[in-house]
Amino acid sequence: MESAAKTPKSLTLPSTTRITLWLLDIGLNLIMRKDGTVNRGLLKLVPLTPPSSEPINGVKTYDVVVDPTRKLWFRVFVPTQYTVEDLPVMVFCHGSGYIVASADTQLYDDFCRKFARELHVIVVSVDYRLAPEHRHPAQHEDGLDVLKFLDVEENRSKWLPGNANITKCFIAGDSAGGNMAHHVAVRASQFNFQQLQVQYILTLFETSPRSSVAEERMVNYFVAKKLMVVGLVSIQPFFGGEERIGSEIRLNGTAPVLTLKQTDWFWNAFLPLGEPYNRDHPVVNVSGRYAVDISKMDLPPTIVVVAGFDILRDWQIRYYEWLKKSGKEVYLVDYPNMFHGFNLLPELPESDQLILEVKDFIHNVLNKVFTALIRNLKQITLSLPLL
Repeated sequence: MESAAKTPKSLTLPSTTRITLWLLDIGLNLIMRKDGTVNRGLLKLVPLTPPSSEPINGVKTYDVVVDPTRKLWFRVFVPTQYTVEDLPVMVFCHGSGYIVASADTQLYDDFCRKFARELHVIVVSVDYRLAPEHRHPAQHEDGLDVLKFLDVEENRSKWLPGNANITKCFIAGDSAGGNMAHHVAVRASQFNFQQLQVQYILTLFETSPRSSVAEERMVNYFVAKKLMVVGLVSIQPFFGGEERIGSEIRLNGTAPVLTLKQTDWFWNAFLPLGEPYNRDHPVVNVSGRYAVDISKMDLPPTIVVVAGFDILRDWQIRYYEWLKKSGKEVYLVDYPNMFHGFNLLPELPESDQLILEVKDFIHNVLNKVFTALIRNLKQITLSLPLL
C-alpha cells in the first residue's frame, strides 16, 4: 500500500481528459470574482443529479436534512446488491476549494456512487456550507454535526438502512474535503459519542454462547450504540502555508489543475478575516509551527493519496510525515503520472486503481478493529462475576 514513485518529466493524458480539465479550469476562473465573491449564478449551469429510489449502476440514493436553518443535509448512497451484509459507513466530504460543489453535483454523485458500489460501503456525502458566505469553522462544524446526527439511534434507524454499521465508520474526502476530513476526525476524537450501558454487556453474556462462532455477533451487539471512526481516507488533501515549497514552485502554471493564484484565492475566501488567520494557521498549514499536538489524540489509521503533478503534493507529503512522526498509523499512495482531482475522472485507469487501494485499506483496518474488539471482549468476560 505504501509507495512513493518518481514523478515523470511530462504528464501523459488522453486528449478527452485534457479538454475536460481545460473546460473545468476556465469555469473555475469565471466564477472566482476579483472582489473575493463567487458567481453563484454561473454555477447554476453545473449539472446536478437528483436522488434516485431506483438503483442506478447498482446504487440507490436519497437525501436527509440535518438542519434546515443552515441548509445542512447529506446524500446516502446504498449499494443494493449487499442488502443482507453488514456494511461500514463512509462519511464523505467533497472537494472544490471549500467554495463550490455539493453532494448532488454530478461529478461527486458519480464518484460516491462508485465508492458505495466498489467498496461495499454506505456512503454519507455531506453537503456543507460554502465559503466565502460561510467561513471557517462552519464547514468543520457541519461535518462533526453529521457524525453527531448519525450517533443518535433514532436518526440512524430512520435514515440509514438496517445493515449500516456505524461502529465501522470511515471519514473520507478529496482536496478541500481531505482537509475537512482530517479536521473533522480530530474533532470527533475529542467528542464523547453515545456509550453503551453495562446492562447490555451482562445481557449479552447471559444469552450468548462463549464460542468463536458467536464472536462477531457479540462484538456487534457490544458496540451497537456507539459511533466509532475507525479510518480516514485523505485523497490529495488541500493544505498549504505562507511559504512556497517545492511542488508549488515547480508545477505552478504547468500542472493541468490548480495554480497558486487559485489556491490563494480559495484560502482567502475560506479563512476568517484578520489575524491570526493567514496560511500558517493550523487549519491550513496542519503540520506547521502552529500545528495542533495530535500525539496523544486517538486518531484512526489514515491513507494519504498524492499525485506527481499536483502542486499541493509536497504539503500532502508533509502531512503524511507529520502523522507518522506523531505516532499515527498512516499509509502513503503515490500516483506519479496523475494530477489534482484525477479520482473524479472514471476514464483514467488510475481512478480504478485508487478504488482498489482504498478497498484494501478498509479491509485491513476492519480486520484490526475486529481483532482488537474480540480481545477486549474476552478480557471483559474474564472480569465478570459468574452468573
